[in-house]
Amino acid sequence: MGGTAIVILLALILVALVVLILVLLRRRSNTPAPPPPAAPRDPFAAEDQVAGDPRTLKAGDMVEYLGTRYFVRGSVRLKEGGFTWSEHLLDADTAEGAKVWVSVEEDPDLEVVWWTEHDIGDLSPGEKTVVVDGVEYRRDEHGTADYTSEGTTGVGVQGRVEYVDYEGPRGKYLSFEQYGGGQWEAGLGERVPTGSMTIYPGGGA
Repeated sequence: MGGTAIVILLALILVALVVLILVLLRRRSNTPAPPPPAAPRDPFAAEDQVAGDPRTLKAGDMVEYLGTRYFVRGSVRLKEGGFTWSEHLLDADTAEGAKVWVSVEEDPDLEVVWWTEHDIGDLSPGEKTVVVDGVEYRRDEHGTADYTSEGTTGVGVQGRVEYVDYEGPRGKYLSFEQYGGGQWEAGLGERVPTGSMTIYPGGGA
């Protein structure tokens, strides 16, 4: 009887182990696989409600940059051949009266540049290199584009603009523009780091 009881006990233990193994295997098979890692995405994508999309900027929108908020007063839409870009005039209440612009273009990557008006003085857009405040800028592009304007911009509703662009170190730029054959105007620009500018759409369409 003692031997039989031991055999029965061992059999019961074996059955219990088999059942336990089956339960564990079933649980493992029912455990959902972890989700795949999220793919990299454009921080300026239209669906991103935090930073907003600079490509949709228009008069009435609000821009927050470096802790200051600006309203978009108007926009200039430019086209040269098959290439298009935009320049937006912001309110200048905190810029001591100087004009503040932000340009948006894709060439081919999205590039957003913050511009401030600069006294042209003796600067000439014909030079290969120009030095402003100790920074050397090298001539990069020269062309003529057609434009249309929306809202308040200080330029006509439509026309042509000649431009000469210079590029400096560490995301710095110098640009000359001449609307409708008028006087040359100059601006100093700095590339806007990704995620540092927030856009709040206005109420208009």
